Amino acid sequence: MIIGIAAVDRKNAIGKGGKLPWHYSADMKFFRETTTGHAVVMGRKTWLTIGKPLKDRLNIVLSRDPNIEPQDSLLVLTDVDSVISFNNSLTTDLFVIGGAQIYQAFQPHIEKWIITEVPLTVSGADAFMPEGYLDGFKEVDSKSIGDDLVVKFYERG
Repeated sequence: MIIGIAAVDRKNAIGKGGKLPWHYSADMKFFRETTTGHAVVMGRKTWLTIGKPLKDRLNIVLSRDPNIEPQDSLLVLTDVDSVISFNNSLTTDLFVIGGAQIYQAFQPHIEKWIITEVPLTVSGADAFMPEGYLDGFKEVDSKSIGDDLVVKFYERG
């Protein structure tokens, strides 16, 4: 299954200046627990922000940049179709973890969204979720994870 996972502020912002504009331990823990043992796909900018493969996950970077150093548990693919093809051979879920262009590119393929609602409005945010990304999805569950954060689960309706 292809699952989009993101934390968003009240206006669907996900980034500012190439970084996550907040830090919530509860969200980091939830993200780690949810994606561990699966594959994650991210764009080059997200990869550069993280700086190393996420532990206990297959890390896929979607990029045409030939300078990304090969590492254990890191795969660099150049287009969405390659990622979709590769996903068909996986026995795990594939989590789309950002950034904005990657969410946009995978939007037609995402079968489920896991969205952490951050109780803020980030001033000067410059990266946002795609317009209407939840269109055609319905909320099927929600849970509080602490730090005033609520995670909502959406499936294609």
